[in-house]
Amino acid sequence: MTDTQLTREEWLAKTPRRSPEFEQARFAKDTPRAHQLSIEEINPYNSHLFREDRWQEHFARLRAEDPVHFNELGSAGRYWSITTWDDVREIEGDWKRFSSANGITLSPPIGTPVPEDALPFTSFITMDPPDQTDQRKTVRGVSAPSNLRTIEDMIRNRTIELLESLPEGETFDWVDTVSVELTTLMLATLFDFPMEDRRKLTRWSDLVTTVPDPDSTDPFLTREESRAELIECVEYFDGLFEERRKNPGFDLVSMLAHGEPTKDMKPMEHLGNLVLLIVGGNDTTRNTMSGSIYALNKWPDQFEKLKADPSLISNFVPEVIRWQTPLAYMRRTANHDVEFRGKQIKKDDQVLLWYISANRDEAMFGDDAEKLVIDRPNADRHLSFGHGVHFCMGARIAELQLRILWEEILPRFERIDVQGDPEWTLSSFVHGYAHLPVQVTRKK
Repeated sequence: MTDTQLTREEWLAKTPRRSPEFEQARFAKDTPRAHQLSIEEINPYNSHLFREDRWQEHFARLRAEDPVHFNELGSAGRYWSITTWDDVREIEGDWKRFSSANGITLSPPIGTPVPEDALPFTSFITMDPPDQTDQRKTVRGVSAPSNLRTIEDMIRNRTIELLESLPEGETFDWVDTVSVELTTLMLATLFDFPMEDRRKLTRWSDLVTTVPDPDSTDPFLTREESRAELIECVEYFDGLFEERRKNPGFDLVSMLAHGEPTKDMKPMEHLGNLVLLIVGGNDTTRNTMSGSIYALNKWPDQFEKLKADPSLISNFVPEVIRWQTPLAYMRRTANHDVEFRGKQIKKDDQVLLWYISANRDEAMFGDDAEKLVIDRPNADRHLSFGHGVHFCMGARIAELQLRILWEEILPRFERIDVQGDPEWTLSSFVHGYAHLPVQVTRKK
């Protein structure tokens, strides 16, 4: 019997260390439309819904019919989907009942044996106060208003240089040429990382956030190969840590190397915080940069409105962050049995806070919540950056990069036309773009 002929149970037994998301990707072909399913059958975690950009109808049904929704998956156990704005915000702010300490993505149930060669991914986002607060303080200076003022001119100059280099009348990939390049340059600056190696940061980010497509004809990394590349990440940064211990600067590596809660960590213990900072500074901004182009192509009247009144950029930025929602969810774990909205959540149940659904909640954003509306009056109420103790530390940097990008796009380009359907990532965690073909038309 070949691998493709194995039953689901046989395949899981053969590959017991695969993540729940990989399991979903392997067996979620030909997924039904939301209206074809009973409410009990809806599973918004299905990564194919995001690859096919069909998640909207599933969440709309859950918000309307079952906003605190139960599922159970063989490799993850019991989990709940929280889908309305009010409920996501309430649980996000209640770290005493709903903990981050057991991970932020859907995972095998608590108590599942961990492979001996598993890499540590503990970071301050997978902690609760006071430990979370102490480690977060170590690096939060990078997003202080004084530092934003320091880096603004640098971001603008890099953005101008890149936009001036774009080919006119030729189709190119906006994701790689613009979004990845600008965010990777920014991330390398925040780490004071060697610029010639900056694409390593993108690679390491993709390793931990992108699910390999098991049905693809292209080879994908084995668990061992992924582990080897992440160990390369640890070893590379270990050299930077050693250097910054002797010659500190105002960068994330120096902050971790000299911060009281983090300075004595061993190289492998730094991996979780490094991955957190790489992903937080890379995936979220780059996917919103791509999403802004795609959204203004879907609603060209909004692009015309923006061109007619560039002062709307300040409201467009939070609106496109709301509409895109670059991280679809965050997980919490129930610390004890909890009754929530009439549902009985048991101790150790996983709870998925679906930002991507909360940001489309009609009760908060109106009947046009699925659309991009650049002058939406409450766009800044979005939950894309979370809420409470885990509010995204880099939110202001992301907003700054997006604002500058559009302040420099509008005077240069009459049009940026999408040339074909985007290719979305196969992930229910990172809501992102793999490719977005575009052509630009410069102003005369």
